[in-house]
Amino acid sequence: MVKVVLIGYMGSGKSNVGIKLAEKIGVAFVELDEKIEKKCEMSIQLIFKNKGELYFRKLEHQIFSELINEQNDLIISTGGGTPCYFNNHELLKSENVISIYLKASVSTLFNRLVKEKEKRPLIANLADSEIKEFIAKHLFERSFYYNQANFKVNVDDKSIDEIVNEINQKINLK
Repeated sequence: MVKVVLIGYMGSGKSNVGIKLAEKIGVAFVELDEKIEKKCEMSIQLIFKNKGELYFRKLEHQIFSELINEQNDLIISTGGGTPCYFNNHELLKSENVISIYLKASVSTLFNRLVKEKEKRPLIANLADSEIKEFIAKHLFERSFYYNQANFKVNVDDKSIDEIVNEINQKINLK
């Protein structure tokens, strides 16, 4: 029961890569944020707005723990902050977990996120001119957690297929 856990900053491509990787190696894909939304019956944005970030992070930890301990092979796409709260980074060290940091530059992240900022609670209220600095600061703060991954894959200027092939070569599951 192997869990391949994709971590990285929002906009690094965890969901898109996870879906493709799951198809390629024939394993189920789970997006952590979708599991949280289903359990709460509301969007991540509404959870943040109505219940606050602390509530969200506790629930995120609970569901992430459940997924790590499930008896099936899974590809899990986490939220950008998942490894940074409630010792979730320790779950990445579990015996049955292969963690992969999808590493993107500030410029790549900015170009992706500025187009969809209304869907991202952490940057939704920022002016476009503030987003780059916010990303750079956050990446710096989170780098300790991200860099604990078993593997790092740079996603800048690569297609989803190229990233999936690189991951598949590193983890060598199929």
